[in-house]
Amino acid sequence: MKWNLRLAAAHRGIWKASDLQRMLAEHGLVISTGKMSGLWSGEPASIKLDDLNVICAVLGCGVDELLIPEPEKVQRVEHDRQQPAAASSAAPAVTPKRKDGRSLPPT
Repeated sequence: MKWNLRLAAAHRGIWKASDLQRMLAEHGLVISTGKMSGLWSGEPASIKLDDLNVICAVLGCGVDELLIPEPEKVQRVEHDRQQPAAASSAAPAVTPKRKDGRSLPPT
């Protein structure tokens, strides 16, 4: 996913992170300068849904403007279907032994 906060803010005439930070605080979302810097300039590792809701309300936009899918970056993992069978045939069979020294019944 591409984080698009800076462009969404610019479309609304907000050019500084500090201006958006102040607007968010007016709506009850107090963000530290460090976290605001990460939201403004980078790709945040995570964001709370409640925070995202406030950001969307302040900017008057939808989530689809802030988070843009990038399906071309998703890789499909191919599993080798023969691997489990090969692993089970290579391992020797486990024979249980009794702790009291007696032999097991015949099979």
